[in-house]
Amino acid sequence: MTTTTVTGARTSTDDYATLRTTAGAYRITAPLVRITGDERIALLDQFLAKSGEFVDPDTVREALALNTDGSPFAVLLHFEIGDEAWLLPRTPVTEDQLTGYLAALDIPEGVTVETAPEGWGATAFEGPNAWSAAARFVDFDISGLTLHGVTEASVAEAPAALAHLARVGTTGEYGYLLLSNEPDAAFAAVLAAVGELGGAEVGPEGLARVQAEAGLGGYATGFAGLAVDEADLAWMVDWSRIGDFRGSENLVRPTTGSARLTVLAAPALSRFAAGVKVSAGGRAVGTVLAQAPSANPEEELVLALLDAPFWAPGLELSAPDDQDAERPLRTVTLPRVIARSLTTRIS
Repeated sequence: MTTTTVTGARTSTDDYATLRTTAGAYRITAPLVRITGDERIALLDQFLAKSGEFVDPDTVREALALNTDGSPFAVLLHFEIGDEAWLLPRTPVTEDQLTGYLAALDIPEGVTVETAPEGWGATAFEGPNAWSAAARFVDFDISGLTLHGVTEASVAEAPAALAHLARVGTTGEYGYLLLSNEPDAAFAAVLAAVGELGGAEVGPEGLARVQAEAGLGGYATGFAGLAVDEADLAWMVDWSRIGDFRGSENLVRPTTGSARLTVLAAPALSRFAAGVKVSAGGRAVGTVLAQAPSANPEEELVLALLDAPFWAPGLELSAPDDQDAERPLRTVTLPRVIARSLTTRIS
């Protein structure tokens, strides 16, 4: 039997529909990091798996940070804003973990690193109509803010606030992120803006389901102890820089024979526990790692580590559910749902 999380009068299914049809807002609870100093890129290059040498001003990119053993530590957003760099974790990490990770680096002279700088916070809003809400915070045509662009923003409810608007998201729909030193006012302003569009604040389960359908299920679940290749993160590594950043000497280049994180579809109301075996014709070929929240009534999505070549799309597999009954699973292509934003024009 599936369960649905209720936040106030809303359910995770409501939140899912909001993100898919209009715009949903949510606070970012991950710790921000501010890095200042002329040699800040040299610091970032010590641990980010892609070089910052050619990163443009006023842009944001996703970057992978590794542990010393070569395992994934976190996927981070790296913002270049004026003469500052900002980092924001996309995958689960605590402030203490992030502080300890950064403290182990060789900080160049003149560079300052602040974890959770006082007063700063972030709000995200995503959905096919999110661009219309974003227009409220800039004084130019919002279509001019391209994907991965960052611009100065204003919050009418806090005229003296510093704010930056980035076009970046996690769902495959239009996505924006508002950084501000008046985070409560910024969040209230975003809620008002999405509310005018029929949107609302959304909870973590509806959001996690849309992310899983976009191929970003790890944003909610973390890495589940997988290696870079197993977690399907090899594309985030600059393999020509091996030996030049933390953990790179322990990386293993991906091969077609590796086990890999895979998304599978199951009939609605199916529930699977982490750790159960996935089978093909009675042969064990993988392990369930997690199940995405049941916010889409059409089907369930399961994240599993599958042996090669069983991570290929379109294969019929099976696993025992929480009642120990064998249930069908099918490997699928991603994104699983065609984003409405693909046919919704910014105007």
